[in-house]
Amino acid sequence: MNQNHFQRLQDRNNKPGRQFVCLYCGRTVPSEAPGTRHRNHCPRCLRSVHLDEQAGDRASPCSGIMEPVAISVRKKEWVIIHRCTVCGALRENRVAGDDNEMALLSLAVRPMAQPPFPLDGLNTKDKER
Repeated sequence: MNQNHFQRLQDRNNKPGRQFVCLYCGRTVPSEAPGTRHRNHCPRCLRSVHLDEQAGDRASPCSGIMEPVAISVRKKEWVIIHRCTVCGALRENRVAGDDNEMALLSLAVRPMAQPPFPLDGLNTKDKER
């Protein structure tokens, strides 16, 4: 990928009606999506680029890949928690209507599949009762 192509993909003036290419999976992504005002993540892999300090401002100097790490709920809506692979910043992004449902569910059940404590200890206490 040449430098000019990279800069075009990193367009900090991404306006509604335009599109961008996901730097992680290569999918062409429309800037507009149902359920969101500032589309900034890929609906396939849910990754983003760290461009914003505040939603839509394109003021971050970082430009690292933002990986999806969790799902949370804000105002009765699902949001994706992204962590920057360069600076470690955490950001919330509303789920868009065309986001990959399996990827979203995979993030949502991750705490059950990879709990932060050993489950074996829970089973022994249940057996003692």
